[in-house]
Amino acid sequence: MTLWRARTAAGLVGEITVTGGDFPWLHGHFTPGPAYDTVKDLFVRELALLEPILEGPDDHAAAEAWESAYDAVRSAVTLESPDGVSVPEFLLHMEGPEAWFRWSPEPFED
Repeated sequence: MTLWRARTAAGLVGEITVTGGDFPWLHGHFTPGPAYDTVKDLFVRELALLEPILEGPDDHAAAEAWESAYDAVRSAVTLESPDGVSVPEFLLHMEGPEAWFRWSPEPFED
């Protein structure tokens, strides 16, 4: 198992212990840290806006709303790999004790 960390300027959001995956996604157990409450609502909103996209991927207004919500997550949170290095690009979802994410050592293409 590997341990990833999510951080904000306020400190540790939490730790993700990877328990499995389905390339390119990794899945794990999320343990909240002291700064979790500062970004919890961002993750709740992001997931709520993601659901309509998964059900109707051609809804451009829903996609734009999700992108805006996820931009708020990305501007607040960094993701550190097990070796302690912040990865330049990632998609991270958290819900309760679960987290799933994908990452890249290079920025994603638009």
